[in-house]
Amino acid sequence: MSIVDKVPDTERAKITALLEMDRVERCKESFLFFAKQMWPVFISGKHHQIMADAFERVANGTLKRLIINMPPRHTKSEFASFLLPSWFLGKFPEKKIIQTAHTAELSTGFGRKVRNLVSSDVYAKVFDTKLSTDSKAAGRWNTNKGGDYFAIGVGGAVTGKGADLLIIDDPHSEQEAKQNNPAVFDGVYEWFTSGPRQRLQPGGAIIIVMTRWAKRDLTGQILKKSGNDGVDDWEVIEFPAILPSGTPLWPAFWSKKELDSLKAELPVSKWEAQYQQNPTGNEGAIIKRDHWRIWEGEKPPACDYIIQSWDTAFEKNNRADYSACTTWGIFEHPNENGDYKTNIILLDAFKERMEFPELKKTALELYKQWEPDTLIIEKRAAGAPLIYELRKIGVPLSEYTPGKGNDKISRVNSIADLFASGVVWCPTTRWADEVMEELAAFPNGDNDDLVDSTSQALMRFRQGGFIQIASDEEDEAPIFRRKYEYY
Repeated sequence: MSIVDKVPDTERAKITALLEMDRVERCKESFLFFAKQMWPVFISGKHHQIMADAFERVANGTLKRLIINMPPRHTKSEFASFLLPSWFLGKFPEKKIIQTAHTAELSTGFGRKVRNLVSSDVYAKVFDTKLSTDSKAAGRWNTNKGGDYFAIGVGGAVTGKGADLLIIDDPHSEQEAKQNNPAVFDGVYEWFTSGPRQRLQPGGAIIIVMTRWAKRDLTGQILKKSGNDGVDDWEVIEFPAILPSGTPLWPAFWSKKELDSLKAELPVSKWEAQYQQNPTGNEGAIIKRDHWRIWEGEKPPACDYIIQSWDTAFEKNNRADYSACTTWGIFEHPNENGDYKTNIILLDAFKERMEFPELKKTALELYKQWEPDTLIIEKRAAGAPLIYELRKIGVPLSEYTPGKGNDKISRVNSIADLFASGVVWCPTTRWADEVMEELAAFPNGDNDDLVDSTSQALMRFRQGGFIQIASDEEDEAPIFRRKYEYY
């Protein structure tokens, strides 16, 4: 029994009425509170509060351009395409909304849900907004105060319609995005600029909520143009499924175990784009994905010389720092003329956040596993004590300290022509895919630990005369041979 139940009936009625008035006012002022009232089984996460705060700033007119990039199944559409327009029209029944999705069918489905909520009894207890008597179509209806709701799919015509609020929810379909065709992404951007963008009323706002697909998707193209003079200034909120700390974005719904399992099943490029909001592309890449050659064999070739390279992080914390190790070998392989030339293959890759004792243990295990001819460790962060500890137990190694002016980009540029010459190979494994993806994203990606490890190893191969390509001077290269049993 609550305290209210213990008071006299006359007083209880007054208290109940006051509580209901407070609930109604909170629904009107707080989007998140409204969402919880309209959707009782809703499981709230921190990202929902961030979204709600942004939606409220749009409603009060202080935010005009908003992009939210977030992973699938994190309440993207329920918030942006269902609850937001319902709440907005409740507050402003005289205003106009254009709602878009990648298909007209999907957009109309959202329109039906919004219409049904607006006409419900639970909604009527909060807002006075009602449907006009002639509003029957799910995707096109009006309020009793002169406002209207119009739903269209990407590519649909919006002639004659205006918008105080334009909502774009996932403008790219999975089928289109899989093509990875620039023309498809360009077509969506062209439709946005020539259609919905021009239907915005003076003082109107735009909200784009979407999963990232590629550098050239709608978010990418808008942000690329936003730096130009006279172009809209956008606020961008990005939600990765797994935060830099390693914890899930929405732990009450998505466990780390489930996300890790999903990550293992998806290609790296798809996971990074759709779930981490970090798409990569060949545009601007120093080392492009298609510069790699793919080793189809079940086992790697017998290698004449192996180099193992470590790039270490600082102590494990909430930063996005990893310790990374790559292992590379050189082998002879015929070129297009049938002449045997020295090639390089990625034999192994490892990346993880670790405390120093675990780092030392892992470094020793990988050294024993591969028995590299050269072990290189960059002498920075945890690298310095790792060098000391491994030498103390008799592991031979070379320390690496980048020289002045030898920055990350310079180092990657110094090995880029090896890839462009078609002499660098990798197997069809998850860890190899991660290395390719990180190199393709450099220098604009979130992480470069595998990049640093790679550049250290391949620079040593290059500087040691292990490999030559057509762009090198014709010097007689030293020949190295070793025997090694793989696996």
